[in-house]
Amino acid sequence: MKKMILTSIIAIATIFTATSQEGNLSLQHEIKVITSVESIVPSGLGRSRLISTNENRDYKQFTSGRSDEDNTRNKSKRKDIRVKNFEETKLLNFFNLGGIRFQNIAANDALISSKLTTMLAEGWDLAFVVSGVESKGGEGDEFGIYITRYIFKRPIK
Repeated sequence: MKKMILTSIIAIATIFTATSQEGNLSLQHEIKVITSVESIVPSGLGRSRLISTNENRDYKQFTSGRSDEDNTRNKSKRKDIRVKNFEETKLLNFFNLGGIRFQNIAANDALISSKLTTMLAEGWDLAFVVSGVESKGGEGDEFGIYITRYIFKRPIK
């Protein structure tokens, strides 16, 4: 048992060392986020989409610092932040008039898999997947979404 624990510690240390050495090479990466929004609305009334932008934004243009000495509000215009050049893939809603629709979930999985496979073929590496659900918020709230962000990275050439 002690040998297995020691071997695991050495393996983890080796991974961290390799990762930190890779970081010392000053590789520059670009990041791409693909977002799936799947509707959780009874009777199939919601909208579900797979979204990916074709434009870049520099967050610094829309960021301001605040301090005790300078409490100036961020004056960025929302219209300047909006992206109009993006890909929108229609997905099916989780529900229809009969209730939960498993075929719709399978169809969405097929479309999302196709997009992720394409991203990998284009040289992107899947770095993280983050999910969240906003579901029924209480009495009378039947609306919700299931959102997943697929975060890719690849070296800048």
